[in-house]
Amino acid sequence: MADMPYGDWHAWLDLYWERHGRPRTVVDLGCGTGAIALPLAREGMRVVGIDLSPDMIAVARRKEAALRAETPFAGEVAWVVGDMRGWSLPEPADAVVSMCDGLNYLTDENDLARAFAAAHAGLREGGVFLFDMHHPNQLDIYLENDPFTLDDEDVSYIWTCEAEAEDTVAHRLTLFVREEDGRYARSVETHRQRVYPERTVRRLLKEAGFARVESFSDFSFEPVDDAETLRMFFAAVK
Repeated sequence: MADMPYGDWHAWLDLYWERHGRPRTVVDLGCGTGAIALPLAREGMRVVGIDLSPDMIAVARRKEAALRAETPFAGEVAWVVGDMRGWSLPEPADAVVSMCDGLNYLTDENDLARAFAAAHAGLREGGVFLFDMHHPNQLDIYLENDPFTLDDEDVSYIWTCEAEAEDTVAHRLTLFVREEDGRYARSVETHRQRVYPERTVRRLLKEAGFARVESFSDFSFEPVDDAETLRMFFAAVK
């Protein structure tokens, strides 16, 4: 994940908040190991990171401890093992975010609708849900450039992509991780993602109760271009 453009995601969030007001409380859905949540907390926000994977949350806690040992945090962060399709907190948040195409892992439209409804319920009136999703064009990129490989000293992988439906891709990763004795342990993972047309995402957000929905293209605030866009960004206001 070292090549992932986390700085671009943060820059996009910062620019949106500069224009519309910075939140004090943020929920990060599909937070993973905290790549989005931790910098927000260091900036002074109160953040709740929610992820389905206990292993991811465990890594996020270790990363937080290491960062706190280096410098004090201006804000706070709490970690929750939970499902983005159904969660609740004692107090509504100013903002809910889900970056890094986490919502594309919901391959059933009804599950995506449930995630939107949960985000709506978790926001205060006037709060905003900010997220990104792969545009259908990205599926073509995956299939055209398959396979992907990595060969580092401590970890290597072979990553292949297979279309399982017109709008769904299966990422199959064979990983080789170096053990303490120098041998490599092999493991296999399959990740499935579904791409949704912009109009479908907008419709589901409206059905979830969001009053205003905007969509943008590729880390910008330009309109989605169905011929060129690879990653769609959405701002849905309650």
